[in-house]
Amino acid sequence: MAKPRILITNDDGIHADGIKALEGALSDLGEVFVVAPEAEMSGASHSLTLARPLRIRRIDDHHWTVDGTPTDCVVMALNKILPPDMPPDICCSGINHGPNLGDDASYSGTVAGAMEATILGVPGIAFSLAVSRDPDFRESARVAASITEKALSTGIPGGTLLNVNVPRGVPAGTRITTQGFKTARPVISEHTDPRGKLYYWIGEVRNGYRAEGGTDFEAIDAGLVSVTPMRADLTDHMSLTLLDDWNA
Repeated sequence: MAKPRILITNDDGIHADGIKALEGALSDLGEVFVVAPEAEMSGASHSLTLARPLRIRRIDDHHWTVDGTPTDCVVMALNKILPPDMPPDICCSGINHGPNLGDDASYSGTVAGAMEATILGVPGIAFSLAVSRDPDFRESARVAASITEKALSTGIPGGTLLNVNVPRGVPAGTRITTQGFKTARPVISEHTDPRGKLYYWIGEVRNGYRAEGGTDFEAIDAGLVSVTPMRADLTDHMSLTLLDDWNA
């Protein structure tokens, strides 16, 4: 039986420690192909580069960089880099340095890489280590290997990606979760460059999250791996009936 073909991407760039840990962890599961941004693209979300050309750089038979976003990387991998008659069996994105919990998943290039794969018909999983400083990817790499192996053997529902967040240290278990909502406010830091022109950094102050039971935030706080099923379908299905009288 042929070994599974595994596509890896990320948003931290080809040289990030997290993607190296992910490749090492998944190399025993199948043949791994890495197509990642040449530079960090954190916060790129599901953006696709349309206003300029893209360049692909081949490093070797299993590693390429794209001077674009994670979405660009997956599009190029599936349509230009890998043989079209031999698509990957799964796409794993990460391991991101930092959490992709709650509403932040909508900004995440890591999540977007996995989502683009699902749109193009390849099961996708996004992996993030939910720590902001001094990351140790050993446990998150072990978790990634375990979840990827399970996904390859049992499958993922069509059109669904898994957003996986791993807590610091050794996880106490794994939970299937819903997407939570943070409580935060934006903070814009204003500065002046040497030429006297203003520039800005976008940040935020977080005050926690809405404790609703069963969310990704609560799982991480309990030391559990959070696995949140997501889809590209942004329809609010519960509101279709409520808005039915808008039809004319």
